[in-house]
Amino acid sequence: MSLRPDLFAARVRAIGSPATVAVSNRMREMQRAGIDVVEFAGGDPDFPTPMHIVDAAYEAMRAGDTHYVASRGIPELRDALAAKLLRDNGLRYDPAREILVTPSGKHALFCATMALLDAGDEAIILDPSWVTYEACVRLAGATPVSVPLTVDDNFRITPDKLERAASPRTKLLIVNSPNNPTGRVLDGDELQAVAAFAQEHNLVVVADEMYEKIMYDGRQHVSLATLPGMRERTLTLNGFSKAYAMTGWRLGYIAGPADMIGEMLKVHEQSVSCATSFVQRGGLAALAGPQDCVAAMAAEYRARRDLIVNGLNRLPGVRCHLPEGAFYAFPDIRGTGMPSAAFAEFAISEAHVALTSGDAFGACGEGHVRLSFATSRERVVEGLERLARALAKLRVALGQPAVG
Repeated sequence: MSLRPDLFAARVRAIGSPATVAVSNRMREMQRAGIDVVEFAGGDPDFPTPMHIVDAAYEAMRAGDTHYVASRGIPELRDALAAKLLRDNGLRYDPAREILVTPSGKHALFCATMALLDAGDEAIILDPSWVTYEACVRLAGATPVSVPLTVDDNFRITPDKLERAASPRTKLLIVNSPNNPTGRVLDGDELQAVAAFAQEHNLVVVADEMYEKIMYDGRQHVSLATLPGMRERTLTLNGFSKAYAMTGWRLGYIAGPADMIGEMLKVHEQSVSCATSFVQRGGLAALAGPQDCVAAMAAEYRARRDLIVNGLNRLPGVRCHLPEGAFYAFPDIRGTGMPSAAFAEFAISEAHVALTSGDAFGACGEGHVRLSFATSRERVVEGLERLARALAKLRVALGQPAVG
């Protein structure tokens, strides 16, 4: 006997599982069946966590650091984060009151939306954007409102686009640079547009800077909170997953005004109590140790970026902008004649290549797919070759030239 649907919370029934998880699960099922699948779907670096980080966590466990710690995060890590934010981002935060260490950046986002949003509130989300933004807004009982961004102008933010999304109920704006899934990095004009809009409408901004260390072609990351008038209304979200290849460690943090962090702390304490003790020691080692591992990974991502974009642009019906940051390509596949979901299904079924349908990231993602190049160059080449063969076979079946 199944339970009545109305026994479950409407705010939970309104969301689904992330498409990124669904395609990864499909890939694993195929692999268990003995099928080799090239994985472009996930956001998990293929690099191992640097050994000095692993050693620090291991030694902490050996020393008995396996118990509850301060809910805000161990003091040593908060001090190190404050030093990092000042050195790398030009942001000064009080480690005792303005920094919260969380088990993942995703949990930091959850705490922020739960602390800031009520039923009837609206939160503005750029479209396309990471799948979890909308879900967290809905879980808080609020309404997500999209700002459509299109490939025709390379997903640029403009003041008029932001204004069309505003209403008296707007309370929060979420921005992400470098962006997942598009790979865009906000330029100075876009940052100024966001800052002016937030101040005019008295909004809080969550600035997701998870990919700040993965930028290309000489670009420099600028934290939104450094702009005049923005520190007091910005929550700067970051973590260790991407820069240090620590996805499985689940360690993030968020910095902002003390009153906001204090309200988020309540959600954090009542849900997880604290981030894992020995994982925080690993995070401390990541910040205090050598940073050449970060630079080396970013350099390899750039080589993979060039490889995958060049290959995608040789596929019939596919066109791809050069990502400016992060490790995702977001090609326009409208020329193939397939919608996003159909292309993703075609890729995994016919080419044994797992990628993510663009519409998972919002309505403006339709006509695109996302490919992560957080995998080896050899696998990038293999995946591109498989797609090329499958598309050529499809075109012949449709009576078209094998190449276009």
